[in-house]
Amino acid sequence: MDLQSFLTLPTEEVAAIVRASGPKVCVFPINGTRRWFMLEYGDQEWNDPIAAYMNIAAKRHIELYKLFFDHGIDTLVTPVIGPEILATRNAYMQKIGADGLARIATHPDFLSFYEQYGVRARFYGDYHKHLANTSYDHLSAIFDGLIDTTRHNNRFRLFFGAFADNLSATQVVAELAVQYFQEHGTVPTREKIVEMYYGEYVDKANIFIGFDRFAVFDYPLINWGEEDLYFTVAPSLYIDKHQLREILYDHLYTRRVKEVDFIDISIDQTKIIHDYYKSKIVIGVGKLLGGIWIPSYPSV
Repeated sequence: MDLQSFLTLPTEEVAAIVRASGPKVCVFPINGTRRWFMLEYGDQEWNDPIAAYMNIAAKRHIELYKLFFDHGIDTLVTPVIGPEILATRNAYMQKIGADGLARIATHPDFLSFYEQYGVRARFYGDYHKHLANTSYDHLSAIFDGLIDTTRHNNRFRLFFGAFADNLSATQVVAELAVQYFQEHGTVPTREKIVEMYYGEYVDKANIFIGFDRFAVFDYPLINWGEEDLYFTVAPSLYIDKHQLREILYDHLYTRRVKEVDFIDISIDQTKIIHDYYKSKIVIGVGKLLGGIWIPSYPSV
């Protein structure tokens, strides 16, 4: 199937094609949210700008979760907070972060979405330890409450990463392994370690969709070097159906072909490839625009 045909298919058909290729684990850290809000709504006046930001951004989050699930992704992994937030951005946590994280687990719009779509939501990471003895320690109980509330939903899975960086995960995995050995007298398998860390077993990631500088992060134990990596130029909340379908098409068709012998490529195609390589493009190089890093290609 060519890309244009794929882009015009009914959503149900795309979802069927995606599911037919096997269960998909997609890692999608949503970043650049405040930048998105400023660009899209910064010219409007609000009685309470922070409340407006929280309400509009939350609505967009839910729309994107639905978009991914409607297109056949059955497991979505989305890191939401790392240790650097507490270390360097406490003002953000006080004004926005804590309420935003609590909203994921308590707001009626999110709870209705989990129920309507049959989403089993979980928080993974070392959040109990990182939030202990802080003014945000109440979040741990809120996160655990959502896990319990959605425990019996079985259509989709949504994992929120909270302090799931590799350094924290290394310590957590060591402690889990020791605990398991003490209880069972044997070393846990990789599958058991993944199950204990995430709350249930999660297969290796298939797709990672990032934004901004090229970096993958906060999905320990399921990152394996064979997932397909994609990075958008615009903040995550700008992703639409067209972009998601381009990613899914690339994942399903473009990257699944067998590697060809270069000697079998036609002369005309060889010339195109040669000219492209001579362009000296380095993907991942960026520049600052108004103090914000943007990729050099495509040019701005």
